Amino acid sequence: MLQQMKTAVAGAQILFVAFGAMVLVPILTGLNPALALLGAGIGTLVFQLLTKRKVPIFLGSSFAFIAPIIAAKQNWGVGATMFGLFAAGFMYFVFAAVIRWRGLEAVHKLLPPVVIGPVIMVIGLSVAGAAGSMAVGKGGDVQVVPYGTAVALAAFTFTVTVLVTVFGSKMMKLIPILIGVGAGYVAAALAGVVDFQGVAAAPWFAVPEFTKPEVNWSAAFFMLPVAIAPAIEHIGGILAIGAVTGKDYAADPGLDKTLAGDGLGVCVAGLIGGPPVTTYGEVTGAVMITKNSNPVIMTWAAVFAICMAFFGKFNAFLASIPLPVMGGVMLLLFGTIASLGLKTLIDAKVDLMRPKNLVIASTTLTVGLGGFFVQIGDMAFAGVGLSALLAILLNAVLLDRAE
Repeated sequence: MLQQMKTAVAGAQILFVAFGAMVLVPILTGLNPALALLGAGIGTLVFQLLTKRKVPIFLGSSFAFIAPIIAAKQNWGVGATMFGLFAAGFMYFVFAAVIRWRGLEAVHKLLPPVVIGPVIMVIGLSVAGAAGSMAVGKGGDVQVVPYGTAVALAAFTFTVTVLVTVFGSKMMKLIPILIGVGAGYVAAALAGVVDFQGVAAAPWFAVPEFTKPEVNWSAAFFMLPVAIAPAIEHIGGILAIGAVTGKDYAADPGLDKTLAGDGLGVCVAGLIGGPPVTTYGEVTGAVMITKNSNPVIMTWAAVFAICMAFFGKFNAFLASIPLPVMGGVMLLLFGTIASLGLKTLIDAKVDLMRPKNLVIASTTLTVGLGGFFVQIGDMAFAGVGLSALLAILLNAVLLDRAE
């Protein structure tokens, strides 16, 4: 009994580590945080079912889909966006099938660093404008918070998050977003910017309002290429947790099974109205620090996440976080995502003086960030999805002189 309690406490700690990033995605995209918690919990349990509970990872909301979700909601509405996110899960199944058929090398050949790096940079930079608007207190074209107050709150939140990221303890560095938002929220409350009426009026127990997917193939084809980056990220996440625990999860249960488990989790999240899920590096860091790699703790974390989804007042509290506080965190966060794309190029020592590499990187960034789109009938391809497809195509048809 005591051992089970210790495992449950460890699971609660994992949820705490993942929590800040997990609820930030729905808040930024206008989705329901309760459904993000529910999707993460169910998605993790589904993943464990497919992998026979051998891998100690937790699936939380994916940042890669922030910009595509915002764009899809504007173009097709929430229901169609959810169908697109459901369809995105099938990209994981494609990678799982390729790995099972041809091995991991086939994926690396199709998606080398010169393709993945610029696509990740587009993912981060495509929402930089939203970060700036929220940091100055704007919701759309409306000045929700007075400019001076908004900038001060955003700057304070940003500063706290940066200080924790750079100078915090090992444990604090796992939750810089949570600490930054918490500090910003307290400052906003002292400044009289927080509206507590919604929290007071919310019930303690509330069943989340599910979003019904609406079949829309334009949204589906828009989202499918977006899943390429997080699918590759998943492979890196599995290799990373294997290095931490000293086990080869790529062999047992196998990358094909872990990819399929993650993909099914993405499908489930889309069906209920939550953001797609992905492996969390923060959780891998927590496993490394605590030396506790028992997959059962992830089961407890998933159960706690599901329970939190029905806590009405808590979800109302999340909805009360002011725009400048979120904007302050986003100023760092979205740049960090873009920096990871740059790191991908640097780590792989990609030579941008080679014409092929220069063409792929340059075209991907311009098409992904420049507002270019391709209209085919009723379907439009743009942003991250279009730039990812173009990068893959250019990599396939262009040859280095040596080749």
